[in-house]
Amino acid sequence: MLGLKLLTDPRWANIAESNLEEILSDHAWCEQKAATNAITLITQNSEHQDLVDELTAIAIEEMQHFQMVIEIIKKRGYTLSRERKDDYVGRLVKFSKKDGSRNMAFIDRLLFAAMIEARSCERFRVLSLNIKDQELARFYHELMVSEAGHYTTFLNFARKYSTDVDVDKRWKEWLDFEGELIQSFGTKEAIHG
Repeated sequence: MLGLKLLTDPRWANIAESNLEEILSDHAWCEQKAATNAITLITQNSEHQDLVDELTAIAIEEMQHFQMVIEIIKKRGYTLSRERKDDYVGRLVKFSKKDGSRNMAFIDRLLFAAMIEARSCERFRVLSLNIKDQELARFYHELMVSEAGHYTTFLNFARKYSTDVDVDKRWKEWLDFEGELIQSFGTKEAIHG
């Protein structure tokens, strides 16, 4: 699925479901960060009008997802926890190339976004198929479809705007790195945990 090297053990859904307040809070912050990432890509690459248009729509959609998760949290009588560091994302940031050309950094930021969207899509699929809470199962199925579209958007922009990066080769490096990285995760009530 999505080229990921290692799929999430379905039992992770049991961990997530054991503390819905925590997984929902973590999920809300993931949506906020995804919107922020799209906006950052826009501000750093505003000369690409199609990217500006598409990522504006994604940023708005991610904030709508944030709002939807917040509404679920409130409806269930939970409290949104404070945002916390995402070690998975932090390790992906460290893998990103920042010391090459401006184009290389741009392409790697797009691939970074594609990687997170791909893993999020896969995790939402696991939740939609494995949690007992049917309302949340439907919700995560809908989000899975959305995240898959975002993943392809970022990957397609990387292919379109690369001038000095072999995108398919670099994407394979991302997939290989993430396949090793994800083996250390999947034990916490976090979307990437």
